[in-house]
Amino acid sequence: MRPVDSPTYARSLHPGAWWLWALGLAAAASRTVNPVLLALLVAVAGYVVMARRSRAPWAYAYGAFLRLGLVIIAVRIVLQALLSSQSQGIHVIVDLPEIPLPAWAAGLKLGGLVTWEAVLIAFSQGLQLATIICCIGAANALASAGRLLRTVPGALYEVGVAAVVSLTFAPQLVADAARVRAAQRLRGYDGRGVGGLRRTAMPVLEGALGRSVELAAAMDSHGYGRSSPVPGTTRRLTSALVLGGVLGVGIGLYGLLDAGVGGLFGLPILGLGVVLAAAGLVAGGRRTNRTRYRPDPWALPEWLVAGSGVACAAVMFVVAARYPAAAYPAYPLAVPSVPPLALVCMLVGLVPAFAAPPPPDRLPTATSPGSKRKGTHAEEIW
Repeated sequence: MRPVDSPTYARSLHPGAWWLWALGLAAAASRTVNPVLLALLVAVAGYVVMARRSRAPWAYAYGAFLRLGLVIIAVRIVLQALLSSQSQGIHVIVDLPEIPLPAWAAGLKLGGLVTWEAVLIAFSQGLQLATIICCIGAANALASAGRLLRTVPGALYEVGVAAVVSLTFAPQLVADAARVRAAQRLRGYDGRGVGGLRRTAMPVLEGALGRSVELAAAMDSHGYGRSSPVPGTTRRLTSALVLGGVLGVGIGLYGLLDAGVGGLFGLPILGLGVVLAAAGLVAGGRRTNRTRYRPDPWALPEWLVAGSGVACAAVMFVVAARYPAAAYPAYPLAVPSVPPLALVCMLVGLVPAFAAPPPPDRLPTATSPGSKRKGTHAEEIW
């Protein structure tokens, strides 16, 4: 077995594998509103993050995504209680003063009865969105955005830079806020209240502007946006391939999703569209001259991590098809059922916690318990 294939060999996993795993978990969360299954998916993502994250500043952004998910759930419950229809449920929690709305707002209310059923529906729908956001946050905490940019095809390099900058905004913001608050605590200031928020926001904003200027200078020095001269025929061929690929993918997806057309019509066209789009990206990548120094390997751990995300999504799709009452419960005032097949989905999602190699900066150091103590220079001489 090669060293890169061993799960105990310390190295950074390919960022594409982490994103495929996280997107698989997000796809699984999109197929259910069962709060038990959604809570298990959040726990699976959190366990993998705690087991395989590095010590980089952006690796601690998962907690911020969890708090964002809690805010989304709270806002969803408040909106459901204030604006939903009165026909949802019979178990009343509170009767708020109702404000009459015009005729064009039929089906909505402002105030009135708030039922347990409506609150449970809002909680489950908000938890679904929060789970998807936490899965994306897990990818942000595990995968380096800079290394992810190196895997983007040359034809999509400019789009990839914009996507990477947007993806790193939240982790960098969390890291800057933690750094500023730690500096304030060292100076004896607790940072609470509105004044503390103002004292924290201004240095964070200043740091964001400074990083923007540095990023612009770095992009200019690396020749961002410059392209090699390409004949006109090659440009027209590339445009035709990409356009044909996009049309083929669109028609193929329509054929697969439309029950009246049938999958036999959509699947070949979808495959042809993917092939044309890939050929267009390869041809368009010739305009951008890029060199890769020490490219990230794609070995057995990458296949296991990416495959676990795809398998988790596939199993949840089967659960939603075979057990619709468990995937989309009717929200009685009871704990929804959990099929055994859904538990298999959670176990598959935990595979990266054991199959992915540990990050290099998480290895035991010389001062950690159980390791041999390394003496000072004078002690080593004696």
